[in-house]
Amino acid sequence: MRVPLTVNDFLYRAEVAFGDSPAIIDEPNQPASPVPASTYAELGARVRAWQAGLDELGLAEGERVAVVSHNAARLLELLYAVPASGRICVPVNFRLRPEEVRFIVEHSDASVLLVDPDLDEPLRDVTAKHRFVLGEQAENELMRFGVEPRPWSEPDEDATATINYTSGTTADPKGVELTHRNIWTNAVTFGLHVRAWEQDVYMHTLPMFHCNGWGMPYIVAGLGIKQVVLRAVDGTEILRRVDEHGVTLMCGAPTVWNMVLDSAKDWPGEIPGRDRLRIVTAGAPPPSRTIARIRDELGWEFLQIYGLTETTPLLTFNRAQPRDAGLPGEEAAARLSRAGAPALGAQLDVSDSGEVLARSNVVLKGYWRNPTATEKAIEDGMFHTGDGGVIDDEGYLTIRDRKKDVIITGGENVSSIEVEDTLFSHPAVAEVAVIGVPSEKWGETIKALVVTADGAEVSEDEIIAHCKQRLAGYKSPTSVEFRESIPRTATGKVQKYRLREPYWEGHERQVH
Repeated sequence: MRVPLTVNDFLYRAEVAFGDSPAIIDEPNQPASPVPASTYAELGARVRAWQAGLDELGLAEGERVAVVSHNAARLLELLYAVPASGRICVPVNFRLRPEEVRFIVEHSDASVLLVDPDLDEPLRDVTAKHRFVLGEQAENELMRFGVEPRPWSEPDEDATATINYTSGTTADPKGVELTHRNIWTNAVTFGLHVRAWEQDVYMHTLPMFHCNGWGMPYIVAGLGIKQVVLRAVDGTEILRRVDEHGVTLMCGAPTVWNMVLDSAKDWPGEIPGRDRLRIVTAGAPPPSRTIARIRDELGWEFLQIYGLTETTPLLTFNRAQPRDAGLPGEEAAARLSRAGAPALGAQLDVSDSGEVLARSNVVLKGYWRNPTATEKAIEDGMFHTGDGGVIDDEGYLTIRDRKKDVIITGGENVSSIEVEDTLFSHPAVAEVAVIGVPSEKWGETIKALVVTADGAEVSEDEIIAHCKQRLAGYKSPTSVEFRESIPRTATGKVQKYRLREPYWEGHERQVH
């Protein structure tokens, strides 16, 4: 017997085995009315109401539903509802500028667009055939409670479940097609490695649009785990909700845990979650000192993963081993700063040029409507990550530098070429190179190296303001250095790794 592996499996088990168990505690501080705290049976009913509403619109299987939202219970529900009905969910980064969101909505050819109330006005000119504001409008005009939705006619594990847009080395983002099989495999493997179980309490400190919350919404549902939604990252609020809800598991970029460490200094009494809470980080490995502080000051277990949106994302996993118990603190933390050993089902290699290659059931189906990029990324049965790294004698991967000129700041991918294009639109800029430099707070941050046009005068503040008017805030440079020239090769190429070297001197790798 062969039964397709689909996202339906997770919520199905949640309803059958944990129907009376708490499911989602929605964010209380949001512009829409929070979804009342639900059981998994009630969550299932709401998911079917979304599906029945899409049926009513005449939305066929395979059509796209784009959602632009902060973390919210309704976004979670749509991550379950849309793929489970044979349609494709397109979660969009809510931090993007309107023109960037418009590109994604149009490129994915989304038939339905749902937006967070805070984004309704900023995205007023971004539309689709059907457009709804999440909250009262969508509940009243789209959802159909008490109506049995049309079942997915032919469930297919190789069908695209979500399209997640990621910044690459070109200005336009690419749509990563993740299949039901990709998501199912990633979710189960992720749950196995973090040792998720029925008595966990999971808090969504990671943006759900980020590779579908790394797939955690699916595995925690399948295990009947209570989910706590956090709309905006704040160190003190994270500590408060860990205390209030008994949170035991969270995921996030290193900057999230830096915020918690800062807030912990003023926290009265014992740090909540001590000796029970596991945190999973990815995006950029934090310094060993930060890892040691998480253990010593918070008493939380630090887990490290490596992956990309294109790999759903889990490729490696790292946690402290029994053999590390007697190691000095800094040495044990340094071992945890490695990306990790291959996750179950993943095979890794490093090419002659130092690029990390991967083979796994979590590798993307392809880039949406971009066969050229797909062929370039998957060659000879291996996915080319674009990252440079080494595999040590223990089989653990360490990321050394980034072959793709993507800057990861605060867990967000930023295309240096996109920023450069924006800088070139300023009349005072003759040449420019954008690089990532170390940042204690963000992991790395964006620096612009600028050559001004003859006779032009422009300040650092003016350059930064110019970018902020045209790009999402996190994509804008935080510093500008004016130079007489940008060194280039004989063929005119800028060697960015050489530009980065002075700023990364003393660091083990050119990625922070």
